[in-house]
Amino acid sequence: MSLADLPNIDPEHLLPIDHTRLAGPDAPRHAPRILILYGSLRERSYSRLLAEEAGRLLRWFGCEVRTFNPQGLPLPDGADADHPKVAELRELASWSEGMVWVSPERHGAMTAVMKAQIDWIPLALGGVRPTQGKTLAVMQVCGGSQSFNAVNQLRVLGRWMRMLTIPNQSSVPKAFAEFDDAGRMKPSPYYRRVIDVCEELVKFTWLTRGHGAYLTDRYSERVESAEQVSQRVNQRSL
Repeated sequence: MSLADLPNIDPEHLLPIDHTRLAGPDAPRHAPRILILYGSLRERSYSRLLAEEAGRLLRWFGCEVRTFNPQGLPLPDGADADHPKVAELRELASWSEGMVWVSPERHGAMTAVMKAQIDWIPLALGGVRPTQGKTLAVMQVCGGSQSFNAVNQLRVLGRWMRMLTIPNQSSVPKAFAEFDDAGRMKPSPYYRRVIDVCEELVKFTWLTRGHGAYLTDRYSERVESAEQVSQRVNQRSL
């Protein structure tokens, strides 16, 4: 990814991530692996356009980025876990070291498309939790005035999934006016906030990913066997 792919930024102030200031000498040095989820199936989906813009920025910051297409994902419990789209999503969740969740706000909440993706990611696969200790950034697009309902809900879900949600977030009001005909986000304070969110996510991922297992190590689980943990967190849904 080059600056030519980011025409609406100020190259003088878009600084590369100095991972040597964030990661210890024994920390991983490969490109941070970031998964992006978005919450709309519309042909011109502003959450998808924002997700794509975030993906470009994250690649510029040195990340390996994959974006899940929710088209064809069944409703939670509407198919078996071996459904191809479910299996794809779970594989990507396990692969990732951080995530970006981008949802439209609909009726004052995140969309069903967004929630379904998160619901298909289990708290555990066997004795391994695919989201625990990983970083998370949350963003939303609004059809009207700026709101924070969706990002607030996404933060709750991030905590429930035991993720490290970064402090910064983005809410883009009147999203239809913030993207050009080519689907690129126009220069604005909202776009600068998106850049801030991506930069902060990368920094937090470098800082924490080598310590995720230790940061999430708990007394309550140390007194249980791995088999007991697996049985408890994989109980069949009611």
